[in-house]
Amino acid sequence: MNSPRRAVVLLSGGLDSATTLAIAGSEGFECYALSFDYGQRHRFELEAADNICRQLGAAKHSTCRLDLRVFGGSALTDDIDVPKDRDDDTMADGIPVTYVPARNTIFLSVALGWAEVLDAYDIFIGVNAVDYSGYPDCRPEFIREFEALANLATKAGVEQTGRFRIHSPLIELTKAEIIRRGTELGVDYGLTHSCYDPDEQGRPCGRCDSCQLRLKGFAEAGLTDPVEYAPRA
Repeated sequence: MNSPRRAVVLLSGGLDSATTLAIAGSEGFECYALSFDYGQRHRFELEAADNICRQLGAAKHSTCRLDLRVFGGSALTDDIDVPKDRDDDTMADGIPVTYVPARNTIFLSVALGWAEVLDAYDIFIGVNAVDYSGYPDCRPEFIREFEALANLATKAGVEQTGRFRIHSPLIELTKAEIIRRGTELGVDYGLTHSCYDPDEQGRPCGRCDSCQLRLKGFAEAGLTDPVEYAPRA
């Protein structure tokens, strides 16, 4: 009996990455989940990632510490206010201050290193180019070019013992479509954490871009978000 193929799955603890982990598992991969403690203000997502791995049966969950507060430059890693109550047009206009410089490039590079160690040639990332808040490292062209880099910059790629593939199964889906897909696969969205600026109890604010996109997605999917939100001031 052949062993299942291994895959490294980037797992933030949010809705999109949880759905991506479920998709990878449904495709028969043995999933090695990778999270990052990078100094983000919303570190509650790391606890969520642990819970998601247990619920979805990941083979292993590793958390890599990379303190991006050293550089700052983002509302998630610096003393910069997280934007709240922005309408759809404003969210769609330009790159928001919650963008963490080169974050997905850094995360995929670390995932690539672990994949080489595991002899895993598949890496999954839950980027989305539809409801994505303007992040440049969530676009199809970025994923395509990083895949090319992965096969140029690795021992396996040079020796042609394997070819790396970067999977982005959510990239062309709306948030509602993502939620419906995850629901079909049994994802418990009550375990996920999407908020950029939760309260001290870890309850999402309901007002940042991420919360608003999430709430809109559940509404358009005809479902109720199962997480408890902080009371509005």
